[in-house]
Amino acid sequence: MTSLDAWLTLTAAPGVGPRTCARLIAHFGSPDAVVAARAGALAELGLRPDAVTAIKQPNRDWLGAVLAWAAQPDAYILARDDPRYPPLLAEIPDPPILLYVRGDPHLLAEPQVAIVGSRNPTPTGREITRDFASRLAAGGLVITSGLATGIDGAAHAGALKNGKTIAVLGTGPDQVYPACHRDLARQIAEQGALVSEFAPGEGPRASNFPRRNRIISGLSLGVLVTEAALRSGSLITARQAGEQGREVFAVPGSIRNSLARGCHALIRDGAHLVEDPAEVLAELSPLLRRAMADGVIDRRIDAADVGGDAAGSGLDPDYQRLLAALGFDPVAPDVLIRETGLPAEAVSSMLLVLELEGHVSSGAGGCYCRVRE
Repeated sequence: MTSLDAWLTLTAAPGVGPRTCARLIAHFGSPDAVVAARAGALAELGLRPDAVTAIKQPNRDWLGAVLAWAAQPDAYILARDDPRYPPLLAEIPDPPILLYVRGDPHLLAEPQVAIVGSRNPTPTGREITRDFASRLAAGGLVITSGLATGIDGAAHAGALKNGKTIAVLGTGPDQVYPACHRDLARQIAEQGALVSEFAPGEGPRASNFPRRNRIISGLSLGVLVTEAALRSGSLITARQAGEQGREVFAVPGSIRNSLARGCHALIRDGAHLVEDPAEVLAELSPLLRRAMADGVIDRRIDAADVGGDAAGSGLDPDYQRLLAALGFDPVAPDVLIRETGLPAEAVSSMLLVLELEGHVSSGAGGCYCRVRE
């Protein structure tokens, strides 16, 4: 039995979830050692009889079917010991044992912001979501969501206009739920990644989606809720994000809009109130720098992501024009857009690059100023 076979065998054992799996591996030393252990030794650690049987007598047909799925082009299985397993996700209390990926597995370790919300948003909610996703993606962030109807779909579609997106599934990686997002899922697999902790063949179950939500927040530096009712599952994702030490953002709305109440509740509980994508970028930039320094994300956001060269002293003309419009007193992005004539999404991404390079500093209200040399 190979190591991947051992990992798969553990995930298939009833009652063996992420925490139990981690405990078994810590005790025996490796997944291979767990499946090679005596049945009695496994029972002594509290495993149920049916779990012991599943480990000692794995379903070979099921293993063969899963490995056949992984043999397809652009299909991957990432175990916790795989170097491509996203380090940020590995930090949460119960990281998935395996990740099934369709698309680019390296994208999972890039800096991400999750966007979630109502399955039945207002037209304004959809528009705001697409705008935030598009502009944040242009700023170099990967947009992560859950492929649901409504806000999730709008977030994926907006991100694909200017960058990359990841869809975290509540089904196996070979399933698309809801079916109306089949074309969107295909586009995400081609330009981003579909990811799931559920094996091929697993259909949508109600219990799968709360588990999916912890992955959405766990992959991300922060979670943005654009429109949600008080009982929305998006609030569960936001709560999990807070428990995982991630930033939580919410877009305010009309007091007469029931789909704004969830966002207002988050803001009352301490979420960042945001009205512009630049405010999200400003709040996340310190986390990005820390993650880069700690090696928690694979790469730094640099000018190559947004079409320029902001490294060191080699600023291109647009960056020089933006810096020239900045003084040592805080300036709002709207003022910079007006004075430079640059597009709003370009200014947002360029300010993030300049801040990461140490040329500018963000302050209260999403304003920026130059850093004195």
